[in-house]
Amino acid sequence: MENPVIIFGAKGQAITALEIFQSNSNLIYCFLDDDTKLHGKELHDITIMGATDDDGFLKLIGKKCDAFIAIENSKQREFIAQMLLEKRKVMPVNAIHARSYISTYATIGHGNLISAGASIGAESTIGSFCVVNTNASIDTGVEISDFVQIGAGSVISSGAVIERGAFIGSGVTIISGITIGKNARIGAGSVVMASVKAGQTMFGVPAVEVKN
Repeated sequence: MENPVIIFGAKGQAITALEIFQSNSNLIYCFLDDDTKLHGKELHDITIMGATDDDGFLKLIGKKCDAFIAIENSKQREFIAQMLLEKRKVMPVNAIHARSYISTYATIGHGNLISAGASIGAESTIGSFCVVNTNASIDTGVEISDFVQIGAGSVISSGAVIERGAFIGSGVTIISGITIGKNARIGAGSVVMASVKAGQTMFGVPAVEVKN
């Protein structure tokens, strides 16, 4: 990309996003974060200049800068994404690490974070605003909806479907052809051998439902 990037968020995921953009020699304009205690400080030599709704910086997006949302809370990500679409008529860019692999026959949306070592197979579809963490493997023909998070080292086998807002912890194995429902949560290290309903929390080998 030619334009520098404004990163929304200055904690946790923002550092990963910074490293990804720098791995591709992309320039970072600044961070924006709603924690006023961070304003004026630097994160790895990049200044946190203001809040995420600061019109002085928002007006740059789509003209002089691109945007990326590096906030782990999916509801906050969705709120900022909608704000950018309404105010600036733009979608955030993808942060794709130079050491990840995406098949030329895969399809991905906007605003995704794809970390180092992640692999996305042929004929898989990734929605928008997803997070695919380090060394996660997405096999062929997988369908992943918007705002999904895939933990480090997880394996999503061929033909699986992961619906909007689902959270897959680190080191999870999801076998072929099953569906993970909307906003479901899968605990770290689990092996999921049957479809999961919307909103369920699953954990274990094999994974079973954890009651709240």
